[in-house]
Amino acid sequence: MISEITSKMRIEKPANEVFNALVDPEKIGNYWFSYGSGRLEEGKQITWLYQEYNAELTITVVEVKINQKIVYKWGEGEHETTVTFLITEEQTGSTVLGVTESGFNTNNPEIVNILLGQKEGWMYMLTCLKGYLENSISTLRGSLIH
Repeated sequence: MISEITSKMRIEKPANEVFNALVDPEKIGNYWFSYGSGRLEEGKQITWLYQEYNAELTITVVEVKINQKIVYKWGEGEHETTVTFLITEEQTGSTVLGVTESGFNTNNPEIVNILLGQKEGWMYMLTCLKGYLENSISTLRGSLIH
């Protein structure tokens, strides 16, 4: 059984701009979570708030390679997963951003719905990030209806 999902999108910005949008809480607030307690740095625990969904979560940052990779864990117990962002700058100056979430509990009878829901969420987040970085659109976040 598959226990990970991957989503990718090309963003017409250089890798350093994509990276900074992922680690800077003020930028994250323009396309994803409404609040972050700090910049993503290796070994830190960060709290994210999502006002529109009345949600709060804590992530543990595992690895950060500037302009290349970010890895963190979120969730608790058997629901903890690992999120990996891979940032690849192309010769054209655009960047391919891939996000993989792994470590899902494959014994959960709802695993297919969970994987589909996470895939949907990641594609939505990537779309909001693309809109924000390429066109300064900050009104897309928090609009996904479940």
